[in-house]
Amino acid sequence: MPPNETPMSPKKRPISPHVAWFREAAPYINAHRERTFVVCIGGEMALQEGFAALLHDIAILQTLGVRLVLVHGARPQIEQRLRERGADMQYVHGLRLTDAVALQAVKEAAGALRAEIEALLSMGLPNTPMSGVRLRVSSGNYVTARPLGVRGGVDYQHTGEVRRVDTDGLRRPLQAGDLVLLPPLGYSPTGEIFNLSAEEVATEVAIALEADKLIFLSHTDALRDNRRRPLMQLTAQQAGDLLQGQRPLPEDLAAQLLCAIRASRAGVPRIHLVDRERDGALLMELYTREGAGTLVTGERYERLRQAHIEDVGGLLELIQPLEAEGILVRRSREQLELEIERFSVIERDGMILACAALYPFPEEGVAELACVAVHPDYRGAGRAETLVAHQEQQAAGMGIERVFVLTTRTAHWFRERGYEPGDMDALPIERRRMYNFQRNSKIFIKRLDPRKKPGRDAPPPRP
Repeated sequence: MPPNETPMSPKKRPISPHVAWFREAAPYINAHRERTFVVCIGGEMALQEGFAALLHDIAILQTLGVRLVLVHGARPQIEQRLRERGADMQYVHGLRLTDAVALQAVKEAAGALRAEIEALLSMGLPNTPMSGVRLRVSSGNYVTARPLGVRGGVDYQHTGEVRRVDTDGLRRPLQAGDLVLLPPLGYSPTGEIFNLSAEEVATEVAIALEADKLIFLSHTDALRDNRRRPLMQLTAQQAGDLLQGQRPLPEDLAAQLLCAIRASRAGVPRIHLVDRERDGALLMELYTREGAGTLVTGERYERLRQAHIEDVGGLLELIQPLEAEGILVRRSREQLELEIERFSVIERDGMILACAALYPFPEEGVAELACVAVHPDYRGAGRAETLVAHQEQQAAGMGIERVFVLTTRTAHWFRERGYEPGDMDALPIERRRMYNFQRNSKIFIKRLDPRKKPGRDAPPPRP
């Protein structure tokens, strides 16, 4: 080592991108453990070069503790077999008319694809994500179906719809740690086999299991706003408006949006449409703040948003009791009105449940996080964490490198969330001048990664 030099302290060494990603993913890993996800993949995926990689990513979810149901389609494989037989392919209103010849092709294609998926999920080759993993795959007659019958004068023959899902039967292998694999087939009590839509099977299974997520691997490029920006989040109502809009969507994407709306209104809290063309998109959607797809949720009755001038009264009601206790610095109505754009709030049915403010000092690369408050009736459900994470993301998006807080009562809360003790020299010059020595607030600082942009969704707190 050259003279007059000392080893770099751990704090000054650049953080490995792998370490940074793992730290970002950790809250999601914890939140998703022992949750039930239903994933739907079309038969088109099996024809793509990255199919094995996708299944390996699905296996990673399983090893991280997610309870998985995988539903696969087989449309291109069925069509290939029908072409080989010289048989007609008949579709009416987007549904295959399944005669006896087509049913035989459906059974062959579904059986062959199931075997291929099971083989890929059984791989344990070195230098692959499946190295050393023994993944059990279960399948069975969990879906009872009935015929579509005659509709509009058309007899759909062996094309059916889901009648019932054996939830008790499905939960047993899921609780045992198995991945459940379901083909686009259903069975009747009389022993008949019906050709089903994979999207419908996935949707009805997710509803019956009260799944935490329903995920469609889709071609999502058409999900863009009027300025051609990707749509990262939709409510069920917005998804319906999109389907009714002037710009037509691809048939398969429209069908998945319809399923997303049904699932959302039936109680599935989150439905994800993930780009099937993008390698690793499934993991990015589930384990990063930015995501890699479109999230469909129910109608929002509680939301995080920027505050506006009409919120001043609600903010005063929220923070004045904390000001009276000396926990927060007093703010007048006039001051709140002048600084309202600094605040973000969580609102439910017009009531302000929580707030936090961000005061940036961009010339010095720092920002102050202030006035973090939650209504006493709504504490303990992760709202403060959500607001703090949101403000940190906003700061990072501005290129801010450090966020600091001044607190008299909540030092341990901020320490547990990555804030380290600091001193007056760490504050921007303007903020030092305003420091209230009578309050004697403690200073805590958190270093941010300025490359991270504001995310779509903070990791959900576990109930």
